Amino acid sequence: MTTNNVTEPLVVERTFDASASQLWKALTEVEEMRRWYFDLKEFRAEPGFEFEFTVEHEGMRYCHQCRVTEVTPERKIAYTWRYEGHEGESLVTFELFPEGKRTRLKLTHSGLETFPKLPSFARHNFEAGWTEIIGTQLQTYFDNPFSGREIVISREFNAPRELVWEAMSNPKHVVNWWGPRGFSTTIETMDFRVGGVWKHVMHGPDGANYPNQSVFKEITKPERIVYSHGGGREGGPGASFEATWTFAALGPDRTRLTMRMVFPTAQDHDLVVKEFGAIEGGKQTLERLAEFLADRQEKQTG
Repeated sequence: MTTNNVTEPLVVERTFDASASQLWKALTEVEEMRRWYFDLKEFRAEPGFEFEFTVEHEGMRYCHQCRVTEVTPERKIAYTWRYEGHEGESLVTFELFPEGKRTRLKLTHSGLETFPKLPSFARHNFEAGWTEIIGTQLQTYFDNPFSGREIVISREFNAPRELVWEAMSNPKHVVNWWGPRGFSTTIETMDFRVGGVWKHVMHGPDGANYPNQSVFKEITKPERIVYSHGGGREGGPGASFEATWTFAALGPDRTRLTMRMVFPTAQDHDLVVKEFGAIEGGKQTLERLAEFLADRQEKQTG
């Protein structure tokens, strides 16, 4: 609906089995936000605080730039929402309404009409995005028994699922992309079968070594890999978790890979996020995998 070139604000509402303080924590504490929202480097619920994050959608990268404009603890928070390199600025507002032991969340996104008249900025994309974020991701955050103990990172690749599977399961390929940028990997053994052991050492750009050992618990080709993992920096802290990799075919030449890690405790989760930069490291690892796949396909067709 449009009146005088002003589009009706987009509104998404959901009620959660959580107190206003619990919901406020999910909306404003950066460690919690990373578990259901976006991978923010920093966030503070303070008027004037500026933050940004980048999202990849259909092969395009969109840098979101935001500034907190209003904060009423456990009641309301609002921030501007715009895109680097594009015209327009909108406003995103989260409002909390306690209803007994539950809390209703109202998300209002106004000013969508200020964005370029391009398909990527179409209203239905914002509707779908906020419905997924509020209706699914935030709901899962509160429903999930592993909340506070898991990291989930996903990426889409312009490659067939079989090729992505091979890149993950063949040690001759894994060694070429495994680890964040600046890291190299030495694979001592990779017995890719249920019960098989995978031992490797990651070498950091600062010269530090990170010995790791995993045991494969489930292999369903070409859909799913589950393994238990233990490792850490030599002479430093270590971590253990269970990893699940799922491979979804989105078409003959496109695959979504989702990497999920579940830690024994929330403290173990926080350790790898703060000490090892696990979230950013995981994203960089998948970026390297994307580059490896593109290079491999180019060589096959060249």
